[in-house]
Amino acid sequence: MHDPQKAQQEIISDFSLFDNWLDRYQYLIDLGKALEPLDEAEKTDDILLHGCQSRVWLIIEGDANEVKIRANSDAAIVSGLIALLIRVYSGASADAILNAQPEFIAAIGLQQHLSATRANGLHAMLEAIYTTARLFLKES
Repeated sequence: MHDPQKAQQEIISDFSLFDNWLDRYQYLIDLGKALEPLDEAEKTDDILLHGCQSRVWLIIEGDANEVKIRANSDAAIVSGLIALLIRVYSGASADAILNAQPEFIAAIGLQQHLSATRANGLHAMLEAIYTTARLFLKES
């Protein structure tokens, strides 16, 4: 089973390889470019995430045993943030998601280096993931 805590430690380790935020932003953009694209038919208004300045299509599927997350954005850095969230949470159980606070955000310095609108978008994505995980637990 996927371990969100281990994934967070790997992200922290990966980001520690970069000396400055210019390189970290580039790495974030590269992560976003590597995201598996959604089909155009999947990019419907009903899965557009509210609270993000850029457009974010978020698909959360599965059940309490395994939550699968797929998402895309039309913004490069936001796509990188999505890639990080997928790396941490996708494939984990709903319980594991709810017990894994996103410590990597502060640990890699994202809080200080994201604009307010991107920070709001990141919070909106996290909230959607947690809300769906709680819903899956209720249904199980």
